Parts: sequence; structure tokens; C-alpha cells
Amino acid sequence: MSNLFIKTAIRSMFVFTSRRRALKQASELAVKYTELARGISDDIGRLCIEVPLMRGVDEDMRRWSFYMILEHNTIVNKSITAAVCQLAKGERLHDAAKIDIKKDVMPSHSAGKEQLKAFQKSVEEHSDSLNRLGRLRGTETSAHPIFGNFDAHKWNCMFSFHLSLHYPQSVHVAKIAKAEQGS
Repeated sequence: MSNLFIKTAIRSMFVFTSRRRALKQASELAVKYTELARGISDDIGRLCIEVPLMRGVDEDMRRWSFYMILEHNTIVNKSITAAVCQLAKGERLHDAAKIDIKKDVMPSHSAGKEQLKAFQKSVEEHSDSLNRLGRLRGTETSAHPIFGNFDAHKWNCMFSFHLSLHYPQSVHVAKIAKAEQGS
């Protein structure tokens, strides 16, 4: 499969996704992450586990703990929320919306159970922020490093899409960490 095909498929999917649907997907994924976290002790949540090659998980993201994945998602969530809000308001991207995807989104190795609340808060704040915004489609755009220019709507769709990419990683990490902790 070519990168152009993937880029086109993702962008097309976002065109046909409504704001409501994107927010619902993000909320549903937040519930899934929370349910997964409930079955994890602090020790298990801190174990770094190498995952096999997975869609959307770069090489430098393959050996993280469950809490590191939550921290990464929180960082990206805040950045996407800032981008959506700024684009919807006609602003140039600044502060949290302008990040370097190779260094600013990397979690700390000390990430712990506090990451669950931070993650949940980032999803709630995204939803609350979007409920106060007007039009998202057709706003100014900013470049996504892989998929090209996104308006506020496409960035909103990216929020839940990004969570969906790391959810299988989280499931794998939790399962292997529990097995290793049990042995």
C-alpha cells in the first residue's frame, strides 16, 4: 500500500466523519482506555513492553509502558485541541498547537498512574472546547506531518483517530505486562 493511498484514505474518512461522530469516537475510546487502566496495578502500568510492528506506532514508540502511552496521548490531545480551537478562531497556531512530533510528544519514563486522570481530563477538555466553537470545516489549515494540511474539522477527526492508533498498543502492553508480572 502506498503512502499516497493511505493519506488519501485517511483524509477521505475525515471528510465523511461528522463533528459529533468524531467526538463520540473519542469519548468511547477514553472509556476503553479507562477500563483497561482499571485492570492494571501501578507496577504493571509502569513496565515498558516492546510491541511488534503496529500501524501508527513509530519505531521510537514501540517500547513504552501503559502510562507512557497515556502521557503521549495526553500531550497529543492537548496539541490537537489547541490547533482545532486556534484554527476555528482564525488564529495562527501558537503554543501547545505548535509541536515537534519527534521530541515534544515523547513521554517520560517516570509516567505513573497520575497519567490516567490527565488523559481523561484532556479528552473532556477537548469535548468541552469543541462544544463552544462554531464552524470547523473550511477554516484556515495547518500541516499534519504525514497527512497534509488539515482544517479544524480534520484536526478534530485526528483526535480520535490518534487514540485509535495507540489503543491496540495499550491492550498489547497491558496484556504482556500482566503476564510478566504474574510469572
